[in-house]
Amino acid sequence: MSSVGTSKGILEIAKFGVYVAVPIVLMYTFANNSTNIKKFMGNHSYVVYPKEAPRPPSPEELREMAKELARNKNIPSN
Repeated sequence: MSSVGTSKGILEIAKFGVYVAVPIVLMYTFANNSTNIKKFMGNHSYVVYPKEAPRPPSPEELREMAKELARNKNIPSN
């Protein structure tokens, strides 16, 4: 085997080791110490909701408004 093939093999083994080790280390870090995940989650606000807007009228109120508009249109103006 050439030296280039061997170095590529070692590199692939090292990359695989990193790909496997990183999730394991992160899981161990956060799963065994809950203060770590609370500290991490506390520093990042993931969802920021806007202030609550005024509620739309209920269906009954909409019907009443529609009836009032219809009554106003049917009244002849003198």
